[in-house]
Amino acid sequence: MNNLRMIEHEDENDEGAEVTWEDQQRINKFSRLNARVRILEGKLEELKQEKEALDDLATELELADESEPILYKIGETFVHMPISRAQTRLEKDQQDVESRLSSIVEAVEDCETQMKQLKVLLYGKFGKAINLDE
Repeated sequence: MNNLRMIEHEDENDEGAEVTWEDQQRINKFSRLNARVRILEGKLEELKQEKEALDDLATELELADESEPILYKIGETFVHMPISRAQTRLEKDQQDVESRLSSIVEAVEDCETQMKQLKVLLYGKFGKAINLDE
């Protein structure tokens, strides 16, 4: 649902700040960064769920019978393997997820830092005439 509202007359920017090409580029960059953050947050949530599933699997493997092979999912396929090999594979998968998680968190923080800098510049020039909040 769109929340459109009229700006109060006293809130209008009477200075008539002109939007320059550089300003438009900053606004566009902010928009791209904002979209990227939303995408990265979705990926972050997926990875957190994957990490939780791998942690649950680690717990299950500790309780499993050593003599029986287990089914381990690799991609879209389940493969029979001994528990010791599955545990080694699981540790590798957990490290991979942790690495991907940290790189995505770093990318989100970088985007948010750039967005804060752009907000300072744009709000400084346009005041209430621009809305960069969600």
